[in-house]
Order: sequence, then structure tokens, then C-alpha cells
Amino acid sequence: MSNQDGVLVPLRVRVRRFQFIVGLGFLSLVLGSILSVALTLRLSTRVLDLPFEPLRIAMAVALENLWVLGVLPALAYGAARAFDLRPWNTAVGSGLSGALFVVALDLVRDGTGSLWEGGLPTVLRWAAFGVGVFLTAQAVKAGRAAAATVASQAATKAEARKSEYDEFLQAAAQGGARLEQREGALAAGVATPPAATVDVASAPVTSLPLSAASEPVPVAPPEQAPSEGQAPGAVTSLTPAGTPEAVEPQAPKSPAA
Repeated sequence: MSNQDGVLVPLRVRVRRFQFIVGLGFLSLVLGSILSVALTLRLSTRVLDLPFEPLRIAMAVALENLWVLGVLPALAYGAARAFDLRPWNTAVGSGLSGALFVVALDLVRDGTGSLWEGGLPTVLRWAAFGVGVFLTAQAVKAGRAAAATVASQAATKAEARKSEYDEFLQAAAQGGARLEQREGALAAGVATPPAATVDVASAPVTSLPLSAASEPVPVAPPEQAPSEGQAPGAVTSLTPAGTPEAVEPQAPKSPAA
């Protein structure tokens, strides 16, 4: 942002605020005039029946300046709830904008003589204008206080929701960690089988060749018990006829022989 833009931004803000204040005063004058006419038509006979002249003048001035006594404070309060307005600047500016429009209408209709009539009515009109400006300033202050209260309540609720959300995230993270640990334990138990389990499918199978499988397996003859005439140390040998003969054991020869 250039230096020129930095200088023009505050000026633009002031111009927009001035336009808003002037529009607020003009709108309150229009709405207040409509309300004043409606109430005057309904209360005119009762006002004229009042016994005291100053009281009738005060009621007429109040109905005439209803835009600054009631409508402008109400609009200012609503505007202050939504925008950051200065109390006295808003009250004086909007009041003057509406009053200048009324004076312009009186000049067009009655000439310069309508600016100062003198007497009690003129004093009461200026007093009504001052009271309306004061009420408008107080309404702006009340609107800003209400807006601050609402903002603090919203911030408190947002903080409470944030803490609840943080607790929810923490609980979800703990649940996810426990679930991961459980799944890891189950995966470890499946991957490592018990030591007593033998994997039959993975054991190698040894196959004999066909030649070795076809050869007969020699069977050793059963040992026979020695007969009564044989010596205990004799070895029985089989002759070709199959008759056992006793073979006497020979003594070992000495090395000198």
C-alpha cells in the first residue's frame, strides 16, 4: 500500500461516518414526522382540552419534536449495537442534520420569520432539541455497552466450545493410540507362532530312488541258543547245509611264538 492510500484511508472512514450520521438524522426526521402526524390527529382534541396554556404548548412541542426525542435515540441505539459510533459526535451530528432540514422547510414555507418566533414555544423547541441530543448520546453509550456484553458472552461461549473440542480431540487421540496398540499386539501374536508348532507343509520330503526302492532288504538270521554240549564261549557257525557247528575259541597267540 502506497503512502497516498495510507493518508486517504482515514479520510474515507470519516466521510463514510459523516454520511451515516447525516442519513441517521434524516431517517429519524422522516419516521418521526410520520409518527407525529399520526399522534397529533389522535390526540389533538385532548391536547386542546388541557386547562393550562403552557401545558398545551409543551405537549404540542413534544409531538412536533418526537423525531429527536424518541425516534433518533432508538435508531442510534440500534446503530450502536452494530457499529462503533462515538456518542456525542453521533448525537450532535444526527440532531443537527435533522434540525437543519426542518429549518430549511420552515424557511421555504414561512420565510425568515419562522427562525425565531419568540416566547415559550421557541424556548421549548430548543430545549426539546437539547434533550433529544442528550438522550441520543446516552442511547449510543448503551448500545456500545450492550454490544460489548454480547461480544464478551460470544467470546466466553467460543472459549468453552474450544475447550470442549480440545477435550474431544484428546480423547479421540487416546482412543486411536489404544486401538493402534491393540492392533499391533494382535499382529505380533499372529506373526510369531508357538515353538511346539511344526510346520508340516514347509518340512522337506526325502524321496528314495527307484533302484534303491526295488532292491531287497537283507534280513539278519535269528540268533540260536547254544546247545547243551557247546561251551559257553563257543561261536556257532552255519555250514552250507545249514547245520550249526560249534567252533571252539582259540587262545590268542603270544608275540614270541
